[in-house]
Amino acid sequence: MPPAKASTMRGAAWAVAGVVAGLVVAGLVVAGSGGDGLSAGPGGSSLSRAAAGQAANNQAPAVKPGAAKVSVAATAHVLNTGNGRLEAVVPDVGKTVLLIGDSQSEPVDGWPRLGLAAAGYNVYFCGRGGTGYVAANGATGNYVDALQRGDWQLPSGTPALIVVEGGGNDAAGGASNAQIARNAERLIAVLRSRYPGTRLAMIGTLARGSNDGGGRRSEVDALLGAVAAANGLPFISTGDWLTRYGLAKDLADAVHMNHEGRTALGGILEHRLRELGLDRKAAAEQGALAAVPAAGSTFQD
Repeated sequence: MPPAKASTMRGAAWAVAGVVAGLVVAGLVVAGSGGDGLSAGPGGSSLSRAAAGQAANNQAPAVKPGAAKVSVAATAHVLNTGNGRLEAVVPDVGKTVLLIGDSQSEPVDGWPRLGLAAAGYNVYFCGRGGTGYVAANGATGNYVDALQRGDWQLPSGTPALIVVEGGGNDAAGGASNAQIARNAERLIAVLRSRYPGTRLAMIGTLARGSNDGGGRRSEVDALLGAVAAANGLPFISTGDWLTRYGLAKDLADAVHMNHEGRTALGGILEHRLRELGLDRKAAAEQGALAAVPAAGSTFQD
């Protein structure tokens, strides 16, 4: 990308990011666990602990009443007699997005959570770092296997939106296109069967871009975009965001963002959600929207 364009886009990214930063300060609620029982270790991972937003003086941040929550917990679990699976009772499930993802989403200030909360949703997270459509992390299966064997519980009732993010661990683990596409199709089918009236969207694999060293990560992002298109799903491609928005400087390691980077990406994601009519206000105005399938249809994230 020519330097002038990169500079312009970087400025736009930070302008959008400022919206999220302001919302976080104004009162996006930062809770402890996502309520899925999958925090890494007794004290949580270093990413999770850093994401908890603890002030230096241990004072809790001010919370605006009624603000969207980046992390909501189950208050109970119930048996779904239709499929025999335990499900989580989530407060205000009709205002909540079900987010399935990896370690880009797991921290409570992860950029997918920030973007979704800024778009008006409470966020209920299912997933864990190291997982993906094919990738498992040893304690937790890949997305669809983890769901089916009960590693985490879907919310009871009908969430406002379902978003699946990921693909980075599949790229790193050498999963083939066929394996990724097959498991993505399986997951889509399960989610559609359980939530026939809820819109489902996908977020791709964060990367630098195919012309800037994105490699397999950018390839997987494009593959997931094709799967989403074949199934009539809205797709947010992130396979070149690090380059497009000049955010490679905010990487904490090869694939994860530092806090500033997560905030910036959250703002960009919120903007894309609103462009696609996937923010909560637009979704509420449109009513429950079921996506219609088209014919023929060494670092861990």
